[in-house]
Amino acid sequence: MADETIQPADGDGGTNAIRTFPFPVGLSVGGVGMQVGPMGTDRTWHADAPLERVHRIDFHVVMLFGDGPVRHMVDFAEYEATAGDVLWIRPGQVHRFSRTSEYRGTVLTMQPGFLPRATVEATGLYRYDLPPLLHPDEPHLAALRAALTQLRREYEDTETLPPSLHTAVLRHSLTAFLLRLSHLASRSAEAERRQADTTFTLFRDAVEKGFATNHSVSAYADALGYSRRTLVRAVRAATGETPKGFIDKRVVLEAKRLLAHTALPIGRVGAAVGFPDAANFSKFFHQHTDLTPAAFRAELR
Repeated sequence: MADETIQPADGDGGTNAIRTFPFPVGLSVGGVGMQVGPMGTDRTWHADAPLERVHRIDFHVVMLFGDGPVRHMVDFAEYEATAGDVLWIRPGQVHRFSRTSEYRGTVLTMQPGFLPRATVEATGLYRYDLPPLLHPDEPHLAALRAALTQLRREYEDTETLPPSLHTAVLRHSLTAFLLRLSHLASRSAEAERRQADTTFTLFRDAVEKGFATNHSVSAYADALGYSRRTLVRAVRAATGETPKGFIDKRVVLEAKRLLAHTALPIGRVGAAVGFPDAANFSKFFHQHTDLTPAAFRAELR
């Protein structure tokens, strides 16, 4: 959370979009693609968007809490964190800070592209299937704190190395911290199984990129070079559901985001998630939620 303010990515000050805020490069030490420091209640991404308002960010945020409890909403789920917990918010997720909670601890922000692709893959930076809130045990917490302390020390040290070496050291220190964090996030047997399933991983990533226009299982299978049967087996093994169910769940989530947090007409919400015909969108949404889009929106207002 930065001390100064930044402009929203789309420049839209109205209510017809979920406001997305970019990584504030100008506030980083030396203009590098990351920041690390203390978090507090008096900080914000932008003056027009207090933290308690729903918004998106286009960068990663990792918060290691030194106090609690703190309540935080991420994509319709309320999470309660306390001292020693870690909250990992990924680019594009809709979230909101609590009005009453006091955030204390250390916050790390990281711009996509700051780390090389191999590191991104190794650290699972875009594992949207993993829960945002982590509860490390004492040994893992001690290791995370040590790694984060070292990263902060390197981040703030701009005197002993030239800028190019400073950035290189930061990347190495950040990678060490993220490797520990990703190990924590994927320790469970289910997460390990999902991570090892390359077919599902490729399908999941393709859906994340294309769900707004592509709802066809066959189209995803063809694009990835798999048979439909292979894709069905992989997705069912990883999630317990069909590929079509996985796609539909992602579409419904985005539709809920737009219905709950924007004033877009329902027809435009449908078009944004791949339904040019408003009636077809309403039918689809009702099938998956037992509510019409208008009723869902009304319940949240």
